[in-house]
Amino acid sequence: MSTPLGTTATRPASLDAVLRHAWQAREFTASEVMAATGLTRSTAIEAMDTLAEMGLLEELPNARLAGDYRKGRPARRFALRADAAVLLGVDAGHARITATVTDLRSRALASHETAHEIDSEGPDARRGAVLATIDEALARAGRTRGDVLAVAVGVPAPVDAAGRSPRHPHRFWERMNPGLAEALDWAPLVRIDNDASLAAVAEGAVGAATGCTDYITLLAGDRLGAGVVVDGHLLRGSHGGVGEMVAFDHVEGVGSAHGLGAMAATWARAAVDEGRLSPDGALAGLSSDDLDGRRVLEAAAAGDPDAREIAARVGGALARIVSVLGSMFDPQRVVVSGAIAAGIDDVVRAARLALPTDLHLPAPELVVSTLGADVVVTGAVWAAADAARTAALDVWASRRAG
Repeated sequence: MSTPLGTTATRPASLDAVLRHAWQAREFTASEVMAATGLTRSTAIEAMDTLAEMGLLEELPNARLAGDYRKGRPARRFALRADAAVLLGVDAGHARITATVTDLRSRALASHETAHEIDSEGPDARRGAVLATIDEALARAGRTRGDVLAVAVGVPAPVDAAGRSPRHPHRFWERMNPGLAEALDWAPLVRIDNDASLAAVAEGAVGAATGCTDYITLLAGDRLGAGVVVDGHLLRGSHGGVGEMVAFDHVEGVGSAHGLGAMAATWARAAVDEGRLSPDGALAGLSSDDLDGRRVLEAAAAGDPDAREIAARVGGALARIVSVLGSMFDPQRVVVSGAIAAGIDDVVRAARLALPTDLHLPAPELVVSTLGADVVVTGAVWAAADAARTAALDVWASRRAG
């Protein structure tokens, strides 16, 4: 007879203990559960059978059938049923939306990406674009909304604990997050978060901050945004504003919250307009309209003197940014992250040289991410997985009750 499933307060703790072990283990026996959880054999077996009956665990072929059996009675083996539901990670950027569907082991099943510029469109268009991207990713994975256990979405806006963004003077934040939590209420577990915060989740899980408990992830493409982790906790703030960079409008040598790529493009265009570029340099043949941060940084990496001078100037600005963040949050490490990271090595080298040596606190280590343009969607998948591990049994309980 199976154990009844209830809320966290009423159901047997053994179910949660065994499921926690299942998330971590590839496969396991009752003896291994006992060693990991301290449960008795009968309690462990009962919990494993209940979770299998619910569809969260699957019983594997015994050791004899698998070819591993030597002698004696083969032990029953179980594993998390990875296809019991799916997870969704979404990077709902300003100009591009990416959705990735994974199984419960966070193994990617399908992705879909759409270009979407929403400056002139209303909230319905933004919500519709996010949902359409999600539905297409689910269709490519052969799944539906009903299969989704948890979804996490990163947006370029501050987000509070309820998934809402505050008013912006030009309504940009509301356009980026036009009630996405409500639009996704068909999913059992929903997390809307700032994109830089989800980038920090990714860097801490599988990126340049793995094993670090005090770090900042700096998304630095078109605009600056920071995900801040202190003592192992991702900081949010009352309105989700921790990591907002508008204060840099007032920092000499930075002057705005524009990202590193935008800085490089702005200074390169000014050099073109003022005729300050070498006539045989890589940038001189380009019009102001054709200059973007990527081209400037690529030219710097190729050794163009004008581009390298601009990269060094951007590096000086980055050093000031890192110094201010270091004095505010005392991180061990600052990770330059996002698509811009692929060409930012010259800028980071210049920033390291420009970091002040007379700060009251030691300057943080400055490193470049290896996760590329997918860092936000990677963090969203990890956030969805964390929500699933925390609340899967509560979801299954509510489904049974319904």
